[in-house]
Amino acid sequence: MDKMSVCGMDCGACYCFGKLCNGCDSCEGKVFHAPEGAACPIYDCVKNNRGLQDCGTCEEAPCRIWFDTRDPKFTDEEFNENVTNRIQALRKIQND
Repeated sequence: MDKMSVCGMDCGACYCFGKLCNGCDSCEGKVFHAPEGAACPIYDCVKNNRGLQDCGTCEEAPCRIWFDTRDPKFTDEEFNENVTNRIQALRKIQND
């Protein structure tokens, strides 16, 4: 992965990266899709509230916040697969 976000998204693979967004770390979670002036709830929780590096170091991940911030374009199956892949990517970094 080029640039992984705190929630395990591969920012480098996103069509928005480098155009609408430079990744959540560069804007402290205030990404274009978050409410104006507010940080993404996942970023806010892991970085600002818990002081962790990413969700891979949180025993509760994936938590309610992940499901509350679900991208509506995903079917249930796609969303569950996306969450599984993101958690695996985060855990892999912890084990490397």
